[in-house]
Amino acid sequence: MKKNRAFLSTSMLLCIVFVLGTTNLHAQQVPIKDTLQFKNGNFDEFLEWKDTRGELINAHDGGVIFVNGKYYWYGLALRALGQDKGENNGAATTIGINLYSSSNLLEWNYEGVILSTSQNVISPLRAPMRLERPKIICNIKIKKFVMWFHYVGYPGTHGQQIGLAEAGVAVSDNIKGPFEYLGHYRPINDSGAVKDCTLFMDNDTTAYFVFDRKMPEGSRCLHIVKLTDDFLHATDKWAKIDVANRWEAPAIIKQGDIYFLITSDVSGWKANAAKTFKSTNIMGPYIEVGNPCIGEQNQNTYNTQCTYAFNVIGKKNLSIIMLERHNTTNFFKCSYVWLPIEVNNSKELLFPYRKEWSLSSLY
Repeated sequence: MKKNRAFLSTSMLLCIVFVLGTTNLHAQQVPIKDTLQFKNGNFDEFLEWKDTRGELINAHDGGVIFVNGKYYWYGLALRALGQDKGENNGAATTIGINLYSSSNLLEWNYEGVILSTSQNVISPLRAPMRLERPKIICNIKIKKFVMWFHYVGYPGTHGQQIGLAEAGVAVSDNIKGPFEYLGHYRPINDSGAVKDCTLFMDNDTTAYFVFDRKMPEGSRCLHIVKLTDDFLHATDKWAKIDVANRWEAPAIIKQGDIYFLITSDVSGWKANAAKTFKSTNIMGPYIEVGNPCIGEQNQNTYNTQCTYAFNVIGKKNLSIIMLERHNTTNFFKCSYVWLPIEVNNSKELLFPYRKEWSLSSLY
């Protein structure tokens, strides 16, 4: 990663934040309108979710964070193009990472681009490229918001070589950005390419980068790496999650003293059956729980793939799994599927499908 550390200003205000995914930090509670409906539609539908301007929300494979009384939803801005192996791939971006804000999780205000791509041909953010699966957590110690993502440089085509499969890092004083790009590299060592990834901050505010690590001979497995105290680098403390061999799209959520790791099989853009693993130690060992989906189309995760999981403020024991229904003929029109998470008496994590639901319907 680039060694420039001039961004470490000491004059910023302390960020007061509840990072969703943790459970023991204090936060201002925000009332949620129970009459509002989350609408997911049929398994083959791509329902439109529009912001308060009336435009489609364009925040793909991202996450949600709660900051100073508001939820913020961020994600990659995709293009109205299909699947292609070159510059015209709709899954690559020419914009960057978009941000939206809401007080009720359903009505979202567009806040702008918080990490922008570049038209400069020598820039590491030269578009089109990919900042896939961005995740943001707040570091109270350095008073910064830190973003990690799967970095794929120009022209945004996946590869094994350096520059096409890395972990990228950016930082900002404010959740609304702009985020400063710090660089990209490979945790553990350069042999392992970085694929799908996520961030997780535990109750004690330690942070972890979880990623699908692909080796030169083609083997791949999920790994978890503890981050430094400033969240800007990986430490030498890491673990290979052996039971998660050839699983990607990781999301971690903690329920009580159990860490649940939600994953997807490796099948490109084709939907497959999700699988959950659990552990009482963030670094493992993990054991397989099984498929978190129930009933019809449980073998293709309701025609979606997991993106992120978070806890809802003010609603005890309510967590939401963010999924995405990929539209490979027009990535701009991929649709978002959000479902409430359940943990049964056998300590299995489940999210049954609901075509539509409200918070009031759960109580």
